[in-house]
Amino acid sequence: MRLNELVKSFDIFMTNEEKQLLGTIPSRATRFDLFNEHQQIILNNLIKKSIIQKINNEGIIFIKKNVQ
Repeated sequence: MRLNELVKSFDIFMTNEEKQLLGTIPSRATRFDLFNEHQQIILNNLIKKSIIQKINNEGIIFIKKNVQ
């Protein structure tokens, strides 16, 4: 059996800042450099938690929400 079959739902802990920033990210891919340095640190935390994904397209970094 897979873990997904055993556990019906699980929550990933997010801070208030992460939740607020996640709410401002559009569903389409957005350039990572449009965010300020503090927001980029928060976005890197969300990438580590697999809540958003980082896409490298010819040296330009984009971020995109994962389908939930």
